Amino acid sequence: MRFIFVPALAVITLLTGCGGEPHKKTAAPGPATPVQSVAVTSRQWPGTYEATGTVRARTAAVLSSKVMAYVRQVSVQLGDRVRESQELVTLDAQDLDANVRRAEAAESEVRGAFPEGDNGVAGAKANLDLAQSTFKRMEELSAKRSISNQEFDEASARLKAAQAGYDMARAKRTQLDSKLAQVQQEIRAAKIMRDYTRIAAPFAGVVTARSVEPGSLAVPGAPLLTIEREGAYRLEASVAESRLPFVQAGQTVEVALDALDRRLSARVSEIVPAVDAASRAYIVKIDLPGIPNLRSGVFGRAFFPLAPRTVVTLPASAVVERGQLQSVYVIEDNFAHTRLVTTGKRGSDAVEVLSGVTEGEKVINPVPTGIADGARVEIRQ
Repeated sequence: MRFIFVPALAVITLLTGCGGEPHKKTAAPGPATPVQSVAVTSRQWPGTYEATGTVRARTAAVLSSKVMAYVRQVSVQLGDRVRESQELVTLDAQDLDANVRRAEAAESEVRGAFPEGDNGVAGAKANLDLAQSTFKRMEELSAKRSISNQEFDEASARLKAAQAGYDMARAKRTQLDSKLAQVQQEIRAAKIMRDYTRIAAPFAGVVTARSVEPGSLAVPGAPLLTIEREGAYRLEASVAESRLPFVQAGQTVEVALDALDRRLSARVSEIVPAVDAASRAYIVKIDLPGIPNLRSGVFGRAFFPLAPRTVVTLPASAVVERGQLQSVYVIEDNFAHTRLVTTGKRGSDAVEVLSGVTEGEKVINPVPTGIADGARVEIRQ
């Protein structure tokens, strides 16, 4: 039998080539891509606290009826602009019209009794004048002892009776005046109640809610329409209890209205002193300037300034966004390497970087089109 001896070094080399780790592939050098770079730096970043809220009208009125009656007509629709004192809802006023006519009839009856009362006063006054003249003559005759005491007493009694009749006639006439004033008040009250069947706009604005239709029964206190005054809106933001020391009445803050794609300056007008026990937050009311298309219910964000803080920043143009992922190209030994980053708040010319890079590293800015991970680069200023 013949044996073939193979050197141990050759065996080891063979095994390494078959089952060991493969060699890393080295990319071809290729031409270098000219790029510009920027160093990752730290800077003082103005601290802000963001509070979310809802836009509401500073002046809003919920219209309801003061009387129970059926609705005859509704003159407006949602979104309609109305003027001050414009009639919006008309109720059935038949019963109230009858009350007005009844009170007016009572007034006519009282006025019809005036001539009789005036005649009664005039007749009583004439009797009183006659009784006074007679009593005066009797008094003179009695002084001369020309009449008996009986005749003088009868003249005195007739004078007193005439005076009482005159006073009674005047009292009845005064009662008529009082009755007339009472009836006139009843007429005014009945007309006021009838006027409640015509519900008008208390101010010029926009109809934002309608919960009534013709034929439905209007109940006192039940909402019929809601009107908001145009051009007077505010953002009611919810501010955490711990952030309240940074909020003051009269303070100017920045407000973002995403639905209108607007950022504007506004003033804090009021801080509600009660805290919500569930959210541990206060309601801060921020007056907004008049802008077109602003309506109640719009979502808004208010930014309250806090103490500055030191953060790591990069130019926004150095960050590449692919879906939900954000990355930068870090330059290491003249090669570009992709590195995922986490960003925070954004400023006008920079973005806060929370993780992924450290201060002093160089990244490509701006990012050239078509650059790939691992590409060789040449920094040019």
